[in-house]
Amino acid sequence: QVQLVESGGGLAQAGGSLRLSCAASERSFYSYNMGWFRQAPGKQREFVAGIRWSGSNTNYADSVKGRFTISRDNAKNTVYLQMNSLKPEDTAVYYCAAGRYLAATTQAQYDYWGQGTQVTVSS
Repeated sequence: QVQLVESGGGLAQAGGSLRLSCAASERSFYSYNMGWFRQAPGKQREFVAGIRWSGSNTNYADSVKGRFTISRDNAKNTVYLQMNSLKPEDTAVYYCAAGRYLAATTQAQYDYWGQGTQVTVSS
């Protein structure tokens, strides 16, 4: 079983940047496709970004395309989400997830989840 721990959340001003990290407990991390999701208060959890196990392919929600970048370091069992040009509507709890489906964008396609990290963007 893969355990995931997110970090790097916090408070940022609109237009600012944050980098989230997600550390995995298993050496088999390298074989999982990884994703970031977020959930704002009163809203459903939504897909943000995904990356293939090899790092060769990424996909993004339209709302973050061009502002967020997902990457991974398999040697460190870690996936990252670099968030630039932050907007107040990016405020949410951010979750990382691991799964076997390629280009997965739905929660059901991921098997393991972290506990989440809060990101708050002030205007």
